[in-house]
Amino acid sequence: MFAGFMMNTWAVATIVAVVAGVVGFFVVLRGSAFAAHAIPKGAFAGAAGASLLGISTLAGLAVFSLLGALGIGLLGRRGRRDVVTALTLVVLLALGAAFLSRSVEYEPEIYSLLFGEVLGVSTTELVPVAALGIVCIAAVTALYRPLMLSSILPEIAEAKGVRGHRMEICFLIVVALATAMTVPVVGALLIFSLMIGPPAAARSFTSRPAGAMFLSAAIALATVWAAIASSYLYNWPVGFFVGAFGALSYGIGRAWATRHRSRPAPAATPPAQPQPLTGPALSPASRPGAGGPGAGRPGAGRPGASRPGASRPGTGRPGSGRAGTRRV
Repeated sequence: MFAGFMMNTWAVATIVAVVAGVVGFFVVLRGSAFAAHAIPKGAFAGAAGASLLGISTLAGLAVFSLLGALGIGLLGRRGRRDVVTALTLVVLLALGAAFLSRSVEYEPEIYSLLFGEVLGVSTTELVPVAALGIVCIAAVTALYRPLMLSSILPEIAEAKGVRGHRMEICFLIVVALATAMTVPVVGALLIFSLMIGPPAAARSFTSRPAGAMFLSAAIALATVWAAIASSYLYNWPVGFFVGAFGALSYGIGRAWATRHRSRPAPAATPPAQPQPLTGPALSPASRPGAGGPGAGRPGAGRPGASRPGASRPGTGRPGSGRAGTRRV
C-alpha cells in the first residue's frame, strides 16, 4: 500500500481532498450543488476531446470546466439558473458523446475518466495538480470575506458594493479549477460526492464558518485515504468507496445534529434573591434612637418629662398647689 508507485497516489489524493473540502464548503453554503454536479460533466467532455487530439487530459479538463462555469455564470444572470445549468450540462454531454464516438481509446481509459483511476497517477500529473490546488486555495483565501458575505447575506453584500453576479462567476471559476484537478482521482461522475458529502457533514457538526471549512477538509481527507486503502485491499473502484464513505459521513453528521437538537435544554436557574445584611453594625440595639419607644427624641426618657411643670398633674397653673383649694 505504501510502495514507491503509490506515493504519487497518496500525494495527489491529499491535495485533491483538501481542495475539494474547502471549495465544497462554499458549494453547500451557496446552494450550488447542481452547478457543482454539471461542471464535472463538461470536464469529462474536455478530457474526451483532449484524448482524441492526443494532448494532456488535464488541459482538456481545465478548458471545458472553465467554459461550463462561464456559461452557467453569464447566462444564469438573465435567466433561471437551474434551466441554464441543465442546458449547459446537456450541451457538454453531447460534445463528450461526439468526442467518444471518434475516439480510438481503449475502454479502461474511458472508464478512468468517468470513475477515476487514482492508482494510475503518474509523476508528470503531480505538478499540474499541485499547481491547480495552490491556485484554488489562494483564490478562496482572497475571496473569503466577500464570498462569505454574499453567501450568507446577499442583500447586505449588495449594499456594501459586492456584486452578486461577479462573485458567482468568480466562485464558479474556482469550482471549475477544483473540478479539473479532482476528476483524475474520483472521476467525472463521482466528484460530486467528494465536494458535497464531507462539507455537508461538517456543517452538521458546527455552525462556525472557519471551523466548518477546516472540518470539511479533514473529513474529505479521511474519506479519500480510506477509499484508497479500501480500493487497494479489495480491488474495487476508488470512486465507489469515495461515494460510500462520503454518504456515510453525512449520515453520521445528521444523526449527531439531530441528537443534540432533540436533547432537552437545562432548566433555567432562578436569580438569587438579595439577602438582608446582618451584623453588629446593623443590629436593632445599635440603631439611632432604638433604646426604646421615642428614645431618639430629647426628653423621651419617660412620658411627658420634657414639658415644663409636668412633674405632677395640675402644678403648671397658678394656684394649683394642692388639689381642692378654694379660690378667694
